[in-house]
Amino acid sequence: MMILTYRDLDVWKNSMSLVEYTYETTLLFPKEEIYGLTSQIRRASVSVPSNIAEGFMRKNTREYLQFLYIALGSLGELDTQLEIAKRLSYVVDTEKFNIDITLVRKQLYSLINTLKQRLK
Repeated sequence: MMILTYRDLDVWKNSMSLVEYTYETTLLFPKEEIYGLTSQIRRASVSVPSNIAEGFMRKNTREYLQFLYIALGSLGELDTQLEIAKRLSYVVDTEKFNIDITLVRKQLYSLINTLKQRLK
């Protein structure tokens, strides 16, 4: 399959699914967290596909790579914030998150490595 837009990328599709699941899960967080952890978790999750898309649209490999690294950073931020939510008992089971985050992380690293090869 030819990649014509960021919407064709599996990593973008999977990170969008992660955003959906994040929003569904954070609906159950305590109301006093709406401007705290809930907001931070949602922003971190949204940042992943957003940076993949923005980097893709730059059409410059070095800039694209920079945005993919930002997406990786946001993924780490999301993972950490979910661990905090788990420790505070806002989330009981993080297994689906762990699986989804690991998948997106692997896909990001794969895309990064492919783009790095293009630069050589």
